[in-house]
Amino acid sequence: MLKKELRSSLLKKRQSMSETEWREKSDRLCHHLQNYSLFQKAQTVLAYFSFRQEVDLSLLFTNNRENSTVSNKIWGLPRCVKKDLFWHIWQPESSLQKGKYGILEPESNAPLLHSSEVDLILIPAVACDLNGYRLGYGGGFYDRMLSSEEWASKPTIGIVFEFAYLQQLPIDPWDRPLTAVCTENGVISVIS
Repeated sequence: MLKKELRSSLLKKRQSMSETEWREKSDRLCHHLQNYSLFQKAQTVLAYFSFRQEVDLSLLFTNNRENSTVSNKIWGLPRCVKKDLFWHIWQPESSLQKGKYGILEPESNAPLLHSSEVDLILIPAVACDLNGYRLGYGGGFYDRMLSSEEWASKPTIGIVFEFAYLQQLPIDPWDRPLTAVCTENGVISVIS
């Protein structure tokens, strides 16, 4: 199956989930992340705001004060500018704005994060496979970022629901495998 057809099929399946199922699976996934050593050790974590029923990571942000695993985290969230992602420091009380694609983003004047400050990247995906490859939305934002020298060595965790964790995805020469994949059933290390 081609990437375009696979993407369309998986997005339909994801959007057919009930609100309750989506919330329960998102929260379970967040609990698995909080218990994963790579996440626990990371000080500065790049994340995202859920869009079109992606896994919702807001439990990580709202537990920030109550949970020692996440209370010391510095969060970075993206802003889309032309064909690139710019990462800004974000705190739950910080204001947001709708960006170019209708996704919530930090304000443009929020402090920027540079790659040298980042310990871990949580990457939204339409699907991931057993080899750590990711199927995105087709815009190439993360592919471009992860292929640049400054970001290439950063640990990455693909975030997907279990139904989108597949045996094998079609890959292109520019695709890079992730360090791990996290679903509501657990975290699977791909690259040690």
